[in-house]
Amino acid sequence: MVQKQTKKLLPLASMETIMRKAGAPRVSESAKAILKEVLEDIGKEMALKAVQFAKHSGRKTVKPADIKLASK
Repeated sequence: MVQKQTKKLLPLASMETIMRKAGAPRVSESAKAILKEVLEDIGKEMALKAVQFAKHSGRKTVKPADIKLASK
């Protein structure tokens, strides 16, 4: 089976930590990989929205308020 190579934005160990803090006693490798993929997709969408908010405000710099607006 050929897997596509992706840049490591979020480490799999962090995905396990998140799920264990949520109460999971054990976490499969595939569950960590799926959570990583989902969180990276959500993060990318939020970042795109935050950049749009900054541009709309006439700024190049993305500020915390832009991220907060993008998360709503």
